[in-house]
Amino acid sequence: MRMLFFSLTLLGLFTASCGKTEKEVIKLTGNQADPNAPSSTWKEHWFEHNQLVKLVSYNAEVGVYYDDDVPKDITWPQRTMTAIWKYTKATYGAFGQDKDKRLSVILHFNKYGGGHPATFFDASHDYRNMIDVGSNNPWTDSTGWNLDIVAHEVGHIVEGASKGTHNSPAMAIWHDSKWMEIYQYDVYKNLGWDKEATRWYNDKMNAVDNYPQAGTQWFKNWFYPIYRDHGGKDVLNGFFTLLSQQFPTRTISLGKEYTRDLNMGEFVHFWSGAAHSNLKQLALDAFGTNDEKGQDWTVQFEQARKDFPNITY
Repeated sequence: MRMLFFSLTLLGLFTASCGKTEKEVIKLTGNQADPNAPSSTWKEHWFEHNQLVKLVSYNAEVGVYYDDDVPKDITWPQRTMTAIWKYTKATYGAFGQDKDKRLSVILHFNKYGGGHPATFFDASHDYRNMIDVGSNNPWTDSTGWNLDIVAHEVGHIVEGASKGTHNSPAMAIWHDSKWMEIYQYDVYKNLGWDKEATRWYNDKMNAVDNYPQAGTQWFKNWFYPIYRDHGGKDVLNGFFTLLSQQFPTRTISLGKEYTRDLNMGEFVHFWSGAAHSNLKQLALDAFGTNDEKGQDWTVQFEQARKDFPNITY
């Protein structure tokens, strides 16, 4: 997964299980005379991507593009991504200003393994909120990896562009995927995708990482307890709200941009503010006393309380 945040440089809500394999003819909703339609083709011009992808379906929320190797009768991405995008905007706010806030979804088959996001801040991807994913698996199945990778990339849009603020100051701490573990669980749970939520929960409760120390279990010992005990989706949104209000930013043409990363003590302080509870002991139990660089984050935490006194708990 490539990140673009540091360039300083998905019909109604679908609440049924998304586990069904779909084979139907996709028809464009509307027509190309529609002034609000996304472009009918899009020439990729980033990284090694150089395909002319084609619009296969769209609505007010999501436009779906396939390369020529993705069967056009795969229909689940439109409904699934509409549900995810609508829920994401309802939880974290709009992503964009007066321009198109639609999510663009590009899918490839047998090329460009993995995926990446971009946001309305990114000139490199034509200022679109978008995800671009390639798979060696057929896209016929809307469960497991196929679902997880597209949801994962939308989670990066949240961390990199929510509240009209560019960049992800927490990424240096939680890296590529730890935020996505709780973001995706919340999405699956609140969209009523119970089998997917249970599958995801069981997997992440057993996940172990080597940062900030060996044996760290981010989901089990940090994110899930915060989510369970301090407000569910509201505490997740609250973290990004506090960041946008309190953490250093500068003004750019489309909004604001964070000017630096969080340190570990600030990270715990901001999450404490979102939870309305001092999470120092939870963090000690989850991470130990040192950050990934071997520094005592509890000293940073006390300094953060002085530097950001408007964050209270």
